[in-house]
Amino acid sequence: MLLYYITDRTQFPGNEASRRRALLDAIAEASRSGVDFIQLREKDLSGRELEALARDAAAMVRENSSRTRLLINSRADVAIACGVDGVHLRSEDVSPSEVRAAWRNGKPVISVACHSPAEVGYAAAERADLAVFAPVFEKQGSSVAGLSGLRAACEYPLKVLALGGVTLDNARACMDAGAAGVAGIRLFQKNEMARLIGALRK
Repeated sequence: MLLYYITDRTQFPGNEASRRRALLDAIAEASRSGVDFIQLREKDLSGRELEALARDAAAMVRENSSRTRLLINSRADVAIACGVDGVHLRSEDVSPSEVRAAWRNGKPVISVACHSPAEVGYAAAERADLAVFAPVFEKQGSSVAGLSGLRAACEYPLKVLALGGVTLDNARACMDAGAAGVAGIRLFQKNEMARLIGALRK
């Protein structure tokens, strides 16, 4: 089961400095505990602020794990500048093929946000590495795909990660539907990381 932690420092209490510290601590703990991917998704930050945070996050990951891959949300330029492992792309971002063409060193890990099986098909055709498919279980004001939608998304030759309302209780159902793993913000940030990861990988 692949585990994909999406960050959101605004969920931590306190001022900006304390939230930043808490986020870096969570990234370190996730890396130590064996999370496969961390998506730095701090959308409100300027490019300069995001780059500074990404460099600190990358140092945390390198210090604590040789397996965890750090991806930057949407900003391929920041990902390249910081020398991280890859990027997570939204539908309005540049294409995976454009990112690969611009990448300087090695092969980037590219995940793509997908909200329908057709979008997963596009990601597969573009040779993305991962599709983060959502929402599977819950999203206020939006219809959910459910396990049937997830199952349809998993018919493409691409690793699909289930996102949206995923919990310890329903993660196995996602795997049974064909997902390669699960993704989440609250799933990781609201639980004791090592215990959660151990339980998910039982």
